[in-house]
Amino acid sequence: MNFNAIKLGGFLLLICLTYISSAQSVSDAIKSVEDQRNALEKQLDALDTKIVDLKQKQIIEQMKEIGLPSDDFVEHLAMILAYSETDEQAKWVAHMIVPDIATGAAYRSNDFRADPKIETGTAVQEDYFLTDTLANGEVKYDGFGYDRGHLAPSADFRWSADALSESYYYSNMSPQLPEFNREKWAELENHLRRYVINNEVPLHIVTMPILEDGLTKIERSINAVSIPKRFAKAAYDPVNRRAIGFIMENKQLDYPIESYAVNIDDLEKATGLNIFSNLEEEVESLLQKEFWFENLDGGDKEPLSSKILTGNAINTIQAQHKVGKMVQVCGHVVASRYSRKGHLWLNLDRQFPNQIFSIFIKKE
Repeated sequence: MNFNAIKLGGFLLLICLTYISSAQSVSDAIKSVEDQRNALEKQLDALDTKIVDLKQKQIIEQMKEIGLPSDDFVEHLAMILAYSETDEQAKWVAHMIVPDIATGAAYRSNDFRADPKIETGTAVQEDYFLTDTLANGEVKYDGFGYDRGHLAPSADFRWSADALSESYYYSNMSPQLPEFNREKWAELENHLRRYVINNEVPLHIVTMPILEDGLTKIERSINAVSIPKRFAKAAYDPVNRRAIGFIMENKQLDYPIESYAVNIDDLEKATGLNIFSNLEEEVESLLQKEFWFENLDGGDKEPLSSKILTGNAINTIQAQHKVGKMVQVCGHVVASRYSRKGHLWLNLDRQFPNQIFSIFIKKE
């Protein structure tokens, strides 16, 4: 081997070492940046947790500023409640729906459990149903006929996994018939969430089972849980300074939810509670439904009250139970149109595509 060959070989070796050294430096740099990113992500997660904690404290403070229905209550992360040991459920539950629910990523946890802050103990699963695991591993369900109805709904806490989990305390449950809990009551809850998202405002909410004397108990309940005949909900919009209440019977309901709306004064008379104790009287006495229901603001009308109808006259809601019979159906004409052949269509109370009763009049 001559000198030139050795020099060439050394040059190639130098290039190879330089390449390896450079590759290691890039790998180290990538790892360093990734480590920095992971550290930043942990910091962001910690900050997000801190923000949620502060928001929960803020909600508790704001609810107290508006005023609560009584002074004997238990505080949780984002809800406050007063408990009735006699009825084994809350007398009332206060919480807030905040615009953060639009982006919240927490969903049903289904971790039903006793509320550790109720010293006398709360209802438990065996107050609502029994389960038995069969030899083949199948779970047999023996229900008592009532849903564990949330008073403060879990979906209102989508912005906080911990607050959402606490909504599954049995102190926040009340026995509701499935046809009530899963239909009109759920529709009301969804409506209030849409109001918050569409208007980008918070709502103060107080929900109450109306606990009257002599209520029937769930027959097989081990803690003698009372079955409310009616439920009530109050909502206050602090930005626009308006409030609304609802009273609904614990049964299958036919009327649109706006038909169950009342002002806060009337709600307080029905429940015996001073619901938003620091709220101005002018807000509590006023109810303008069109502010709360876009369809009413857009021309829809509430069905006529059956109390003002006489004889065989009925409203558009009652008509669904009278198919095939000769009756007089009364309502507001809210829309009309002629067909291509000149026939006339009238919609009563609700416009297309939400019409509930239509009249067809032939041209001739």
